[in-house]
Amino acid sequence: MFDRILIANRGEIACRIMETCRKMGVQTVAVYSEADAQARHVHLADQAVCVGAPAPADSYLRGDVIIQAALDTGAQAIHPGYGFLSENPDFVDAVAAAGLVFIGPSADAIRAMGLKDAAKALMVEAGVPVVPGYHGADQDPDLLAAEAEKVGYPVLIKAVAGGGGKGMRLANTSDEFAEALSSAQAEARTAFGNDAVLIEKFVLSPRHIEVQVFGDGSDAVHLFERDCSLQRRHQKVIEEAPAPGMTEIMRTAMGDAAVKAAKAIGYAGAGTIEFIVDGSDGLHADKFWFMEMNTRLQVEHPVTEAITGVDLVEWQLRVASGEALPMAQSDLTITGHSFEARLYAEDVPKGFLPATGRLDHLSFPPDARADTGVVAGDVISPWYDPMIAKVIVHGRNRTQALKKLSNALADTHVAGTVTNVAFLKALADHAGFGRGDVDTGLIDRELDMLVAQPEMSPQLMAQAALIAADLLGALDPKTGFTLWAPLDRTIRFETGDVVIKSHSVDHHTIVVSDHAVDARLGRHGWTFDGERAVAFARHGAHVTLFDGIGQKLTMIDALDVDTSGGAGGNVIEAPMPGLVTQVAVKAGDAVSEGDRLVVLEAMKMEHVMRAPRDGVVATLAVSQDDQVEAGAMLVALEEEA
Repeated sequence: MFDRILIANRGEIACRIMETCRKMGVQTVAVYSEADAQARHVHLADQAVCVGAPAPADSYLRGDVIIQAALDTGAQAIHPGYGFLSENPDFVDAVAAAGLVFIGPSADAIRAMGLKDAAKALMVEAGVPVVPGYHGADQDPDLLAAEAEKVGYPVLIKAVAGGGGKGMRLANTSDEFAEALSSAQAEARTAFGNDAVLIEKFVLSPRHIEVQVFGDGSDAVHLFERDCSLQRRHQKVIEEAPAPGMTEIMRTAMGDAAVKAAKAIGYAGAGTIEFIVDGSDGLHADKFWFMEMNTRLQVEHPVTEAITGVDLVEWQLRVASGEALPMAQSDLTITGHSFEARLYAEDVPKGFLPATGRLDHLSFPPDARADTGVVAGDVISPWYDPMIAKVIVHGRNRTQALKKLSNALADTHVAGTVTNVAFLKALADHAGFGRGDVDTGLIDRELDMLVAQPEMSPQLMAQAALIAADLLGALDPKTGFTLWAPLDRTIRFETGDVVIKSHSVDHHTIVVSDHAVDARLGRHGWTFDGERAVAFARHGAHVTLFDGIGQKLTMIDALDVDTSGGAGGNVIEAPMPGLVTQVAVKAGDAVSEGDRLVVLEAMKMEHVMRAPRDGVVATLAVSQDDQVEAGAMLVALEEEA
């Protein structure tokens, strides 16, 4: 076993690996960018080395610098985590050339599965079913369009070097194909340096079911399946294991196919075989097809650990150090059910835009596993993926586990930046999902209901007002009074004014719109119209009430005057910090509502800025490869006549 390893990653996965290393007595070396100097993974490591500036290309993707850091600190091996260099075969070769061990598969195995078209051809040879489509090298747009017609619409256009939904677009008709192709190629070129694509038949009522495999180079086993069908824009949102509705016949068929795939490339380490499944009429052993192999540990690996009792990172270290597979297939069993929800800093009402900001408050329930790379006080950076944590639960069956997930999300308290916790809880409470009626289109079909913002009740508004007035929990009997009469005070929130009428230190009447809320302090705390107060956090002008999803109110200083100007619908601004990857117009161009103007890349996603109306471009304020801040003007249209 290794004495010391370097972890070539950041955030929650680096922290996760360190936990297992500490348990095994293996020392860890962290690498970090200048933006991550105070990050949690840096403090958890035994030693840490700065590898460059904030941009990944200047730090976490600098393979030569990372290898030198491993040599300088006496590390014997490098664990890549996921993302960054984890599936870069040239990096694997360089690690070996430096006399170090790469904790993962061989470079040859990564290359074999790295390009989707070549991987599918290999799977056909191995007897693994694949989705009908075009996987050829000829990338002529007319040929691709013709092949899409042969496959039959709808079709998926997918980057051959892709992963994580990058470089993937759906074309429902031939009219949509050209723009979808251009968009997929542009995103693939930016993300992978390779704009080649393949065309696949889009399966109706598709389910995304993947199988965890593990090999030691000569043998391989599977650790059952995970259902990752709850997706938005091809990004996984909630994962579970095992898959609902799975039959033993289907599980055996999928597991055997996954092991065949791993053995076909002499796979060593943890990997995932991803299948697309036709779920229109239940699960059947002849209705699943290979999509791709991820030659690394997956973000959702904790649900597999929960149902099998296996520490997959420990297995990775043991196999990489020369040991055989720790368990045979016959030794592996499923116990109970597990869910994982991905908690992100993102603005759901604004179309799930990735968000930045300071984590003023962060806490997780004690009865759930929370894999995180941040703590309260940290700032969500625009340079990296905005994941805050993965919330994982395990129960004796699916019903119990899903209830535990709902409760865990209700008790996940985040203040400061906006998050998707309310959206996750709405999914956990969705009746169809509860029945196991899930496919990759569920979120899009139910989006309006899932993102609906609840109105804050008068009782919660009343509590927020007492918090804002520093009266919640006040013990001084003089607090809240003038000399001769109760003090009336008005608290101004962005959502409206609230009036507090104080009768005593432990009794107030709070008027919210036309509702008078009775607030009293008793032996067991404050109540508002008899309802118990909820947990809260206050930071400056912001009050966050954790009523199951977390709702924020912002106080307004009566002396503040809004002097900001605005240009109405004429100006298109950057919704977040990002890199301008494409400029589709120039000054003087006539545009129609919905036309593509500028494309931003931020937090690993492409965001298309479109014309809000018909008009003429008056000003183009950016160029390709510009880095812009949130709120920066990108394009201005001429004033309407």
